[in-house]
Amino acid sequence: MAHLLFYEKPVPLNKDIHRNLCIKTADNLYGFCRFTNSVLLAGVEFIHAAKEYNIVFTKVGESIMPVALLGLRNDENLYVSAENRWDAHYIPAFIRRYPFILAESGQGHDQKTVCIDETFVGLDNQEGRRLFNDHGEPTEFLNNAIKFMQDYQEQYHRTEIFINRIKDFDLFTEINAQAQLPNGEKLSMGGLLGIDEDKLLQLEKSKALELFRSGELSWVYAHLLSMTNMPRLGERLVKRRSSP
Repeated sequence: MAHLLFYEKPVPLNKDIHRNLCIKTADNLYGFCRFTNSVLLAGVEFIHAAKEYNIVFTKVGESIMPVALLGLRNDENLYVSAENRWDAHYIPAFIRRYPFILAESGQGHDQKTVCIDETFVGLDNQEGRRLFNDHGEPTEFLNNAIKFMQDYQEQYHRTEIFINRIKDFDLFTEINAQAQLPNGEKLSMGGLLGIDEDKLLQLEKSKALELFRSGELSWVYAHLLSMTNMPRLGERLVKRRSSP
């Protein structure tokens, strides 16, 4: 899964070019991720996400990333309604930060450039929340968006530490996410990883204590609990197929 996903034309935010740009904040602007069947999660999101999504892990090259499953097939998001509204209580941070993204500036990993996807349908020059004031200074809305992205970056760095710990403890196992529909049809997604609870219970005390004191043990159990949400994806698919 690519880091950019639904970002089609991210460009650096410029106070001169984008001086009058506004962002609409209506709840029916989620069409941009209609064809995204999984999205990155930070570990701090697991507790909230586990109530509504399946949290699994996927390999991208040599990296392992936690994702929320949004569909059972490629190019399918069962959480975006026909009216382009998000059909769940919790919206992953990766979705909420759109149309903004922080990109490396080319001057080192610590230097980030604020970019915006110019293809977002919520961009407008008259209606919405302004990004810059008349003096070309960032508005409170833009500053809050930047702070949100910076916090997300920090949380994802913490998530990478968690992933490496689970990997070092040899707790990952291959899983096949499956859902059976009422008509007997079975859908599955392979190539995924989960945390092996049997191995977790057999961890030596020092490693188990490390997981506990890091606060990451709750993330592990949130992931395990989230696997009971698989039938909900099947229910959503059946509902989607039966909609006119």
